[in-house]
Amino acid sequence: MKPDIAANRRSDTFLLGHAENPEWEKAAEQCLQQIGYIPPGANLGFLYATSAYSGLLTDITEFFRDETGIESWTGTIGAGICASGKEYYDTAAMAVMITTQPEDSFRLLPNITSAECSGLEELRPWLGNSGSHLAIVHGDPHNNAIYEIITTLADRLPGGFLVGGLTSSSADHPQIAGRLNRKGLSGVVFNDRVPVATGLTQGCTPIAGKHLVTECEQNIIISLDDRPALDVLYDEVGELLARDIKRAAGYIFIGLPVPDSDTSDYLVRNLIGIDSRKKLLAIGDVVENGMKVEFCRRDGSSAWDDLRRMLLKLKSRITTPPRGGVYFSCMGRGQNLFGSDSVELRTIRQELGDFPLVGFFANGEISNNRLYGYTGVLTLFL
Repeated sequence: MKPDIAANRRSDTFLLGHAENPEWEKAAEQCLQQIGYIPPGANLGFLYATSAYSGLLTDITEFFRDETGIESWTGTIGAGICASGKEYYDTAAMAVMITTQPEDSFRLLPNITSAECSGLEELRPWLGNSGSHLAIVHGDPHNNAIYEIITTLADRLPGGFLVGGLTSSSADHPQIAGRLNRKGLSGVVFNDRVPVATGLTQGCTPIAGKHLVTECEQNIIISLDDRPALDVLYDEVGELLARDIKRAAGYIFIGLPVPDSDTSDYLVRNLIGIDSRKKLLAIGDVVENGMKVEFCRRDGSSAWDDLRRMLLKLKSRITTPPRGGVYFSCMGRGQNLFGSDSVELRTIRQELGDFPLVGFFANGEISNNRLYGYTGVLTLFL
């Protein structure tokens, strides 16, 4: 039944509901009860659900569309999902946030499946009315062109800035942008009428300084600083750890510094193999001669410190409390890095206050038009 509780009327422009239940109808009803009175002008909804609901996402979206009267919905499936101060894993759960925005301040982004980004034509007249745009997007990790799609889309949006994540699921990988989408990237685009602030936190910490790639072949690093690549790794992390690739792969990573970044951002890539005889390193990305790389370590303590750094920096930049937010964190973070009891999401609430927030644990995170790993990407609506 559509909630219409006059006693709970609020002026909030962001309203939240989240629940877990093996029966999606019961979880959805619990979300509606938490949301309470739905303002007549509410016009955009965010929906994130765990893998247990992956085959039911169309039914769930239609339910909320019918019950709220909101036509525009975006979201996806996650191996884990986020709500204000709460993380859900290994259960049937959903998180829903609805908001009221000026009608001309956002448009749903159609499903983009190739680097040509066809389908944007219908948005061009609207895009031309503003010089800056923020896109909240969700992508299929099985699309081999997803890197190119992200880059091209950012170029096609005037003043484009992308945030989001790649769907993580043990089953299907659908996204929502009005309707159910697959095999591409979709979401919602806001123009400059919607004030926002974003932050990025890394899950890894550089061990030492940067090294110059002096010889390589595709994803194989042959030499760094004119020395055998494996010798440089030995110097920084120790020979015993470097020789145990299975152990090192969960702790030591390669950082590719982002060119021209004024915040020392870097893209984290996996160390996927070593050749102890030829002293080569294989990483999870293509490298080129002249690039700079750095070795990074991943641990809960340094990641937590960087999370607080990001939150405090965001707090210093905003002049009013957040009205709502979305958070995209890596599957390798959350309970896998910080422990149980929703530590990551509770830290956000502790530092920035209790405001409606939704999101999911992703298979790759998008910030400032780049695809990251082991990061958390927070967007605040102000």
